[in-house]
Amino acid sequence: MLSKVGMWDFDIFLFDRLTNGNSLVTLLCHLFNLHGLIHHFQLDMVTLHRFLVMVQEDYHSQNPYHNAVHAADVTQAMHCYLREPKLANFLTPLDIMLGLLAAAAHDVDHPGVNQPFLIKTKHHLASLYQNVSVLENHHWRSTIGMLRESRLLAHLPKEVTQDIERQLGSLILATDINRQNEFLIRLKSHLDNRDLRLEDAQDRHFMLQIALKCADICNPCRLWDLSKQWSERVCEEFYRQGDLEQKFELEISPLCNQQKDTIPSIQIGFMTYIVEPLFERWAQFTGDTPLSENMLNHLRRNKAKWRSLLHKQHSSSRSNDHSGQVTGSQEQTLNEEETP
Repeated sequence: MLSKVGMWDFDIFLFDRLTNGNSLVTLLCHLFNLHGLIHHFQLDMVTLHRFLVMVQEDYHSQNPYHNAVHAADVTQAMHCYLREPKLANFLTPLDIMLGLLAAAAHDVDHPGVNQPFLIKTKHHLASLYQNVSVLENHHWRSTIGMLRESRLLAHLPKEVTQDIERQLGSLILATDINRQNEFLIRLKSHLDNRDLRLEDAQDRHFMLQIALKCADICNPCRLWDLSKQWSERVCEEFYRQGDLEQKFELEISPLCNQQKDTIPSIQIGFMTYIVEPLFERWAQFTGDTPLSENMLNHLRRNKAKWRSLLHKQHSSSRSNDHSGQVTGSQEQTLNEEETP
């Protein structure tokens, strides 16, 4: 499977089973080798492995979505994006290492609930980071702690390691969905003005932030079977939060009420308002490469599938409300609607 690691239809769930739940460690060791990072930065293979095990184990396997498999999936997508010619032609080994490390660690120690939940329950992380990018700050600081503890980069000059830590923070903090518009507006401005200079480290860093944002929310751009699994997992995590909120007599957060918020409606909204605007700009940047076209095609097909499932749900609830049961002819109609 590792020989197909640059393919967009890479099945991370199968890969995780084949590696006995070690998809993140196995993938990163391979990618560091593939990109020549071990040789370039004179990294010790045993220390690298130890650091990656720390990262993988710091993810919560009981989270349906924010777990080490999600991190591995994001890392594999990041690898695909780093190979896009528009970007690849300018990237330094440091850029590549930062991109892969940020992807691998961007959700480390995720508690399985969102920022508003941490704020309203007065969680210690919310007060520590003063209610601003609470989770992302925690993911970054946890990553820095593990980097220092593992001593993976201890042989590099201090100013280099400080720069790596700072840039990792900037990349991971960019995944805060609350900052989506800020990044989209800036990207649109760069693309409209055609003033991106990828020879410039600052512009390369900005495009790495955009690449990581894309990798983090690329599930709707995957093959339907993979995309659907991720959609069900993320909604399961939302519903668990809703159940917790109900238990503690808190107001149930948006998207977390299993009775009202269905998977198709959540996914259609997510695709329309978050995913499509970002990936259309990404395609504009890459210049309609086969990968960008493939992702947008999957996105449109998957959205149509969710629309069809939503329509089916509405038809089903209407017919049930009307008669208390579905008649034979109605059932046939529903089955016909389900057929692609």
